[in-house]
Amino acid sequence: MYTIDTLNNTSKGQFIEIVGGIFENSPWIAEKAEKAKPFSSLDHLFQEMVNIVENSSLNEKLTLIKAHPNLGERVSMTTDSINEQKGAGLQDLTPDEYEKFINSNKRYMDKFGFPFILAVRGKNKQQIYEAMESRINQEKDTEFQTALKEIYKIARLRLEEKISD
Repeated sequence: MYTIDTLNNTSKGQFIEIVGGIFENSPWIAEKAEKAKPFSSLDHLFQEMVNIVENSSLNEKLTLIKAHPNLGERVSMTTDSINEQKGAGLQDLTPDEYEKFINSNKRYMDKFGFPFILAVRGKNKQQIYEAMESRINQEKDTEFQTALKEIYKIARLRLEEKISD
């Protein structure tokens, strides 16, 4: 674990290596955040990263959302995503459960054009499936904003694992 002071004293390359994966496959956020050093706290760093996303283009936000894997699918993922999904039981789905998730993911993707995003830490596979089934009834703009909020939750949890005040 790194302290915020240690992070403030890193080179640009070291900074990106440490926090570049906080937002799934999107090191561009860390690259921009690095310019705001020094950070007074973990909260300051997190808020800076959120502001970068909030002030990015619609296309950049959509690209960020699409960088996330479909929940429950057996695809190549970052180590963080693998561990998060494993903790929620999504790496141990029965064949029937896997089929349910695949079908729900497809319906969701067909409707919204991006994957279902949920901060799964602390949730089980049934809660995740129910959230997916519930959110598929949202309007696209509402669901887009919900996906970003879930991404922020994921990023916060990942930051807390790597950085301390």
